[in-house]
Amino acid sequence: MKMIRAFIRPEKEQEVVLALEGSGFPSLTKMPVFGRGKQKGLQVGPVHYDELPKTLIMMVVDDKDTDNVIAIIQDKARTGFVGDGKVFVSPVETAYTVRTGEKTL
Repeated sequence: MKMIRAFIRPEKEQEVVLALEGSGFPSLTKMPVFGRGKQKGLQVGPVHYDELPKTLIMMVVDDKDTDNVIAIIQDKARTGFVGDGKVFVSPVETAYTVRTGEKTL
């Protein structure tokens, strides 16, 4: 299993979520976040914005589905401009259901 964390533009959130759901990946967690990447914020005239709004989408998928999920996120979140986001993939060793204590992996 893999944990996928995708930081995307907020205006692309719905498009990404609908595409993932339509491709058979309905389970995810999303939240609004703020941060900065290589560009270290945004300069608009004399005003500098240190941190920009993003949406964080997190999901755990089977190893075999990882490349497909990443392709969907990249396709739907891409605008072609700096600040489109970043996708991180990490291994998941174990998961537990809180209610029952059942080990699910």
